[in-house]
Amino acid sequence: MQYRTIGRMATAAVAVTAAAGLLSGCGYGASAEPAPAKQTEGASGAKLSAGTVKIGYFPNLTHATALVGLQDGLFQKELGSTRIKSQFFNAGPAEIEALNAGSIDIGWIGPNSAINGYVKSHGTSLRVIGGAASGGVKLVVNPARISSLDGLRGKRLATPQLGGTQDVALLNYLAGRGYKVDAASGAGDVSVLRTENKVVPEAYKSGSIDGAWVPEPTASRLVTLGAKVLLDEKSLWPNGKFVTTDIIVSQKFLTAHPDVVEAVLRGSLAANAFIKADPQKAKADANLRIKADTGNALPPAILDPAWASIDFIDDPLAGTLQAGADHAVAAGLLDKPELSGIVDLTLLNKVLTAAGRPAVADAGLGVE
Repeated sequence: MQYRTIGRMATAAVAVTAAAGLLSGCGYGASAEPAPAKQTEGASGAKLSAGTVKIGYFPNLTHATALVGLQDGLFQKELGSTRIKSQFFNAGPAEIEALNAGSIDIGWIGPNSAINGYVKSHGTSLRVIGGAASGGVKLVVNPARISSLDGLRGKRLATPQLGGTQDVALLNYLAGRGYKVDAASGAGDVSVLRTENKVVPEAYKSGSIDGAWVPEPTASRLVTLGAKVLLDEKSLWPNGKFVTTDIIVSQKFLTAHPDVVEAVLRGSLAANAFIKADPQKAKADANLRIKADTGNALPPAILDPAWASIDFIDDPLAGTLQAGADHAVAAGLLDKPELSGIVDLTLLNKVLTAAGRPAVADAGLGVE
C-alpha cells in the first residue's frame, strides 16, 4: 500500500521569505569530512569494505547523535580509513530522495519520513537500523490567544509539513479530543497550517498562527518570543518515550557493506554515551556543528531548554514507529501499510551485546 497522494490540494501555508544559511535550491548542503590521518583500519582492527560512506542528517538538535559523532570524530574513529562524506538536509523527503539516488548511504531521519520512503518503494529502499532521539516535541501557543487545551477551537496551529511526524501527531491529538479537521487541507474546528520550522517564528511574530506543534529547537525559539508550552508530547506516550529520530540505511549499502554499517552504529553508540557522560560539552559540540552547517549557532536561551527536553537513545522504539503509522492511517493520510521488514536490528543488537548491554526489540517489524 502507498501513501495517498495529496496532489495540489490547497493547504493554508504561511508565506514568509525563507531564512538564509541553507542551500535553497536543493534543500540540502554537503561537506566532506577530513580524510583520516595515518589510519588504515577501523576500530575493530580490520580494514573495512568501503572506501567512503555517505552520511545524511539535519542540522537540528534532535539529530545531535549525528552532529556530535561527526564533530568529535566518533564515527571516524570506528571507520578508520573509510572516509566520511556528509550532507545535511532541511526536510525528510529530500533525504529519502538522496538515499534512493545513492547520494547518501546512511541517514538520521524522522519516523514518518522513514515510513513514507519504505512504503513508496514497496519495501525495497531502506531499513531502520537504530535509534537516535526521543521527545523534544511540544505544543507551544500564544498565551494571549490560547489559555488551555480546551481553548483550541477556531485557532490556527502550525506543523512543519503535511503528513510529517509532528503533523500526524497533532491531527491524532485533535481527533482524540473530538475536534474535526480535514487532514489534507488542514481546515476544520482547528486550522492546521503546514509551515516550515524556519518560518514558524516569523509567522508567530506576525500573528499568522496562534501556536505550533513543533520539534526543538523551534519550540524553545517560540518561548523566547513570549509563547507558552501548553503540552509536551512526552505526556501522551507510555513512559514518555516516542521516536523522534531514527537511523536508516539503504538496503543496497547494508547488503554490500555490513561492516561499515556496524562501524557507524558503534560510533552512534559512542556519541550517545558521550552525550550522557558530558552533556555540556556534547551540547556545545552539537551547536558548533549547527553553526558550521547553517552559519548560525543557537543562543543559550534556546539551546539549553531545547537540549534538556530531548532523550538521546540507541533503541529505535519500533513500537512507536508502528503507532505513528497507525495514527497516519486514522487521520486519512496513509493507506494501511505493510511495515514488516522496515526494521533490521541485527547489527545494532550485535554492537549492544558486545558492549554488555541488552538487545532491543523490533516490535514485529523486523526482517524475517
